[in-house]
Amino acid sequence: MICVTRTISIDEGEIREEFIRASGPGGQNVNKVATAVQLRFDVSRSTSLPDDVRQRLIRLAGRRITTDGVLIIEARRFRTQQRNRQDAIDRLIELVRKAAKRPKPRRKTKPTLASKKRRMETKRRRSDTKRTRGAISPSED
Repeated sequence: MICVTRTISIDEGEIREEFIRASGPGGQNVNKVATAVQLRFDVSRSTSLPDDVRQRLIRLAGRRITTDGVLIIEARRFRTQQRNRQDAIDRLIELVRKAAKRPKPRRKTKPTLASKKRRMETKRRRSDTKRTRGAISPSED
């Protein structure tokens, strides 16, 4: 069990890991050893997540989630499988923690009288500036 918050724990059986070859620098080691990890977590079928957290996680994941509801996290930052594996799990935990936080509801407010006056004064000044830009009429001398 991976403990995410006090109330949410993810069963390790719900996570699939696949080791792939990492791209980038590393010489021959890159061509021989599959050190990068691709972590898959089926968000839509997970029994570990409450419904509200699941919906927020799908929204937060963005392009990392497939149409089937599977979250894919790739970790290739380090040169060892173990560190990349831990990095992927840490990123999953962080994402679920963000999704577990309820967004603060927005409270409607009205503009204050002072802010309305400031807005109207700014509009009046701007109007005066534009009015003085008009074409100059020929004066009679």
